[in-house]
Amino acid sequence: MPSSTRPRASALLLVLALLIGLAGLALVVAGGWLIALGGSWYYLLAGLGLVATALLLPRGGGRGLMVYALVVAFTLAWALWEVGLAWWPMAARGDLFFLLGLLLLTPWVARALARRDGAGIVASRRALSLVLAAFAVAAVLSWVRGDERLEGIAPQADPPFTGEALPPAGADWTAYGGTAMGQRYSTLGQITPVNVSQLQEAWHYRTGDVRGQPGDPEETTFEVTPLKVGERLFLCTPHQSVVALNATTGQELWRHTPKIAPSLALQHLTCRGLSYQPPPATAPSPNLSADGACAAKLFMPTADGRVLALDPESGKPCARFGGGSGQIDLWKNMPNVKPGSYYSTSPVVVTRSLIVVGGTVLDNVSTQETSGVIRAFDIETGALVWNWDSGRPEDTAPIGPGRTYSVNSPNSWSISSVDEKLGMVYVPMGNQPPDQWGGKRTEGAERYASSVVALDLATGRVRWHFQTVHHDLWDYDVPAQPSLVDLRVGSVRVPALVQPTKQGELFVLDRRTGQPVVPVREQAAPQGAAQGDRTAATQPVSGLSFDPPALRPADMWGATVFDQLACRIAFHRLRYEGRFTPPSTQGSLIYPGNFGVFNWGGVAVDPQRQIAFATPASLAFVSTLVPRADDSTLYVQGGKPPEGSLPALNENFGAPFAVKLHPFTSALGLPCQAPPWGHVAAADLRSGQILWKHKNGTVRDSSPLPLPFAMGVPSLGGPILTGGGVAFLSGTLDYYLRAYDVNSGKELWRSRLPAGGQATPMTYEGGDGRQYVVVAAGGHGSLGTRTGDHVIAYALPKR
Repeated sequence: MPSSTRPRASALLLVLALLIGLAGLALVVAGGWLIALGGSWYYLLAGLGLVATALLLPRGGGRGLMVYALVVAFTLAWALWEVGLAWWPMAARGDLFFLLGLLLLTPWVARALARRDGAGIVASRRALSLVLAAFAVAAVLSWVRGDERLEGIAPQADPPFTGEALPPAGADWTAYGGTAMGQRYSTLGQITPVNVSQLQEAWHYRTGDVRGQPGDPEETTFEVTPLKVGERLFLCTPHQSVVALNATTGQELWRHTPKIAPSLALQHLTCRGLSYQPPPATAPSPNLSADGACAAKLFMPTADGRVLALDPESGKPCARFGGGSGQIDLWKNMPNVKPGSYYSTSPVVVTRSLIVVGGTVLDNVSTQETSGVIRAFDIETGALVWNWDSGRPEDTAPIGPGRTYSVNSPNSWSISSVDEKLGMVYVPMGNQPPDQWGGKRTEGAERYASSVVALDLATGRVRWHFQTVHHDLWDYDVPAQPSLVDLRVGSVRVPALVQPTKQGELFVLDRRTGQPVVPVREQAAPQGAAQGDRTAATQPVSGLSFDPPALRPADMWGATVFDQLACRIAFHRLRYEGRFTPPSTQGSLIYPGNFGVFNWGGVAVDPQRQIAFATPASLAFVSTLVPRADDSTLYVQGGKPPEGSLPALNENFGAPFAVKLHPFTSALGLPCQAPPWGHVAAADLRSGQILWKHKNGTVRDSSPLPLPFAMGVPSLGGPILTGGGVAFLSGTLDYYLRAYDVNSGKELWRSRLPAGGQATPMTYEGGDGRQYVVVAAGGHGSLGTRTGDHVIAYALPKR
């Protein structure tokens, strides 16, 4: 070696030794902490090996390299024992060791070491090379082996039933879920697995409405699924504008922007969709008469607690509705009025004679919120017909003057479904605030919270209810629209209801009675609630479930061995006894978290194949109860109240505990659990069998570097199915609209979106005879996806 390069090589060796030694000391200290918590001995032993390596390397010769080779071999053996040939978990355990090993094999290090015991250098370099080669082989095998996909084939379509409650969507898309049945299924079959790759953008509309305006809450989101009626497309924007477009060209036809009250106490600002009342067969023309009556109507819920009725032809108010105003006030007879703390984020239910309205109530702000009452109004006049208040469930006659509904009762913030032939509306219910402490819940809350409730359309009385979680302490409110489908069970036709839940169940119930079609069992649940509270002894589990397996220490993950170790320490410090671990002052690991295996996007149901297309997610959250000494101090807001009138979320004023809620992530912001975190799947609704399941989506738009690693990411926004055997989904955390083969789950096509697509797509036939697929791409505030104001339509090329 020339004399000029010898000092540089020695300096490099000293720097490497120092870095290895510091890494080893970190592993020794943190590994010892982990052992004290009852965790793995690997990190301590590996750390000692790195310290020994660091001490031996500056002395020259091959002993330092040989010790390091033993550390790498030990790491490989441990990784294979813990996770097998699973690439991402294995990479987190060995990536730094592998890269550092390559650096130690460079000629510069070899020259610095060779000043003593040159023969030993050759042997130790060979040993390290062999170990690194073994690591590389294991990595390649993990790539070839791939992820743990469940492969299968969905059944072919059965002969159609006759006399279904409502037909699936076809040329039009007249309700949020396609029809009032909430199937998110269209019979259109022009787009098939063979030609879907030819889809191209047909038109692109910009609403001009983006988040970031004064008073916007963090969850200002563009979640709309448009309606298509005749030649028109109808949609709403986050700041409450209603827009009509030409369905074939995307040209704006009219826009109605209501004046919204200022200074609203909003937790969410969104509009998931509108509702449409068709005209009678003998409807006059024009639709809006001189006296303000509308034969057909659009209904729009507003952020300040109203429901507007608009003329679909012009966007003008239907003045006859609401006694001349074209609107009804949802704050009427409500307790604890605070504008913005109650409104309908989801479209209302439309029947021949009624609209049925629920609404969102602030979560985890106080124990004195307004009511979660469900109300039915006359579709022509807006007069109150009945009200179902879980605090007084038998008293459904219209409330009298001077009275108010029950304070702080469970609400329904999601989308309901209706079967007019059976005379029932099916309402997914939330919790009585606060979500994570239920020591003072009312009898009505205990009975109806986190349930799907079937209400009689004529009277509002409960026909049946099915509780999906008993004494819910996890914010496992029922988040999604029930999907109604007629199932062929043997030779019998069963009118069924499919209810997705945050905890991953798909409850398949007879919608006449609420009795399970797919078996449901009660499973013992962890005990030991916070002071003053209790836990239910058992919880219901469906025979059709996407509940992810319980987390283990080996499931902890990170970009490197260090943040993985930190996640292991955090895992052992938290209380975790599997699903339904009660929240605690220690901090409890809640898995799946309140993001949900399923959320408001729900599932899509194919009534012919008798299957559900699902998008299960699996993210863990941490729930920590914070004791309150009074009803005014801010315990979880950092001592600083929110700006303006925005609510102090998670303070739980009036309860003994505030709550800290956050995803279970490392200091780098990565999930502490190993991927995948999101899938697409299909399930047989009769047998409960999961037919196929594949990880879905990339981290391109949610990682520091825009690398399109196919790790499987969650989605927020539902899928749709079509008669052509193609499913569509846009809600993944990467910005794509994707198409899938319903038979196998194979991704067939994708198109890059300009912003987050956290909405449910829809499909229809345009005036030119082509099948269109439309998606809103506007991002989601709390997910941090890119904001936008895009509505994009895709179609096959014109012939």
